[in-house]
Amino acid sequence: MTALADIPTAHTPAGGYGLEMPPAVLLGCTDPLVTDAPDLAGTWTVVDATSGGERLPREHPIWSHVERIEQAGARVVVTTSGVIHDMVADGTFEHGVNDVMAGDFTTPISVAASFEDGVLVLRPRDVTDVEVRRWREGDQLVWAYHTLFTVRMDRVAV
Repeated sequence: MTALADIPTAHTPAGGYGLEMPPAVLLGCTDPLVTDAPDLAGTWTVVDATSGGERLPREHPIWSHVERIEQAGARVVVTTSGVIHDMVADGTFEHGVNDVMAGDFTTPISVAASFEDGVLVLRPRDVTDVEVRRWREGDQLVWAYHTLFTVRMDRVAV
């Protein structure tokens, strides 16, 4: 059994992690989720994608999106698209995502994370009124990337 305090913060390796997801960061951690955290853990794949109320075409890259979410205590690790975004959902930039963008694996990002009414809310530093939100609706994970798109995902692994 591993305590959360013993697991160092993970970061995206130079150039991204490639085509194969790396091992889970919080594997073996026994710390329970904090009271206000929604259970988002698992590996998820997109089953519906919309933008501006319209369904995105099947050739849109978002349809191939797969992400793994790990959780323990107030910590969340989202591994997807070559990046590992490891954060503590305490509303601070200090403990939020301090990593790189998935688009180029070099542009630094700083994002505060918090749990608000059953939703994981991410707010990038110095970008006003932008939020990325993840929450559960029944068995599905919903991911709203500000006004760009909203996807629904089914869990394919725990």
